[in-house]
Amino acid sequence: MEALIETYGLWGLFASAFISSTILPGGSEAVLATLALHDHHSMSSMLITATAGNTLGGMSSWLIGYLIAKRWPAQKLEKPEHQRALGWLHQHGSPILLLSWLPVVGDPLCMAAGWLRINVWLSLAMIAAGKTARYAIILIVL
Repeated sequence: MEALIETYGLWGLFASAFISSTILPGGSEAVLATLALHDHHSMSSMLITATAGNTLGGMSSWLIGYLIAKRWPAQKLEKPEHQRALGWLHQHGSPILLLSWLPVVGDPLCMAAGWLRINVWLSLAMIAAGKTARYAIILIVL
């Protein structure tokens, strides 16, 4: 394990955080905890690396949603539950992306934000803030 940490270190953390923020399963929290417990890197470098990778993954989901909207605009959704979900996202806007770190719902939230064309810069700020808070809490607890 020590060799893996020394070989991949922060790059491994970045990759794990990116993958964890897409529809693929990942274990960025475990990688972060392992790095933190081995004390090879500063807390700030681990926090920045994990946040950057996870935020980039969230924004890739936002971009996928944005591109999907060109093919399937929101106005074409006819089911009442879809309309309710859209109304909820429109009502709460970008602050709902503070929850993008949550398992299961985080990726669809980012994708829906892109699909609904929620401002890219506000989306980026909210996604980054939520993900920073999560990783900071993990590091503080360790």
